[in-house]
Amino acid sequence: MQLKSINQQVVAVVGASSGIGRETAFQFARRGAKVVVSARDESKLKSLVEEIRGFGREATYFVADVEVFEQVKAIADKTVEVYGRIDTWVHLPAISLFALFEDVTPEEFKRIIDVNLMGQVYGAMAALPHLKREGRGALIHISSIEGRRSFPYQSAYSAAKHGIEGFVEALRVELQHEQIPISVTSVKPAVINTPFWNNARTKLGVKPSGIPPYYDPKLVADAIVYAAEHPTRDFLVGDAAKVLDLLQWLSPSLVDSLLLRIGFNLQRTSEPKSEDAPNNFYQPVPEHDTVEGDFSKLVIPSVSDWLDKNPFLKWGVIAGTAALALLAAQAFSHKE
Repeated sequence: MQLKSINQQVVAVVGASSGIGRETAFQFARRGAKVVVSARDESKLKSLVEEIRGFGREATYFVADVEVFEQVKAIADKTVEVYGRIDTWVHLPAISLFALFEDVTPEEFKRIIDVNLMGQVYGAMAALPHLKREGRGALIHISSIEGRRSFPYQSAYSAAKHGIEGFVEALRVELQHEQIPISVTSVKPAVINTPFWNNARTKLGVKPSGIPPYYDPKLVADAIVYAAEHPTRDFLVGDAAKVLDLLQWLSPSLVDSLLLRIGFNLQRTSEPKSEDAPNNFYQPVPEHDTVEGDFSKLVIPSVSDWLDKNPFLKWGVIAGTAALALLAAQAFSHKE
């Protein structure tokens, strides 16, 4: 499957007002793509488009709520109206509620599913006809490591992310069956330092936190841009995501024990925050229009992401490590 170079692409970035989405829009634009950005908050989108146009690139914004299919379809229609086509569709919007499951109302659980899962479904439904007409393209869905392993306090969020994984797996095989060259990627970040934690609704009495370590939003944007040019099935962002994924595969009960030990306390900061404090559960929070969040001191680099974008070196490292392990085992057996 051959995807276009980024500088030849028209890219729709849904959920671009802050955090990963905002950085993703910047990266696509800097590399020469024409970008259509969308979110609920017009002021954030205006400032984003002004920045992109400020460094000489093309960008358009469209205000939409992904909970409404007609509005998501309108993003796709607007992209085609302005630039003639869609080459890559990136879908990011997500809301969250930090609470014990027994404290979550049916309406709150449903809203998270409607935004975080059905929004992704609507995005694919809106973009696919245009991608098929072009004869190729990329659907990039932003999931989470919580699509592989659920966390306490986030039952609805984790359920939605698991749903995304099931949805894209089925869609990918259907497109392969039809022999349509559209790449379907699930990007699964670890904990990322974005305004997500400021925006989240909480019933914990304090501002929520991710389970450290944190990673830079640029890492996720890099993965998204890479997947738009190189067909990729899954991209786990952050070394911690890959470690947790491996542990979950080896022993879910071990991960249960780990989360019992650290998963509750580490998701609570010491900063008081009431349930009624500003959050983006129903309406956007105007002031949170930045890429980075409040946890910069906890951000660490990730080696595995660089290797994932350089597969020949990655397999060389794996082969070299395996060879060294074999030699060490042989040397040890001779000593015996």
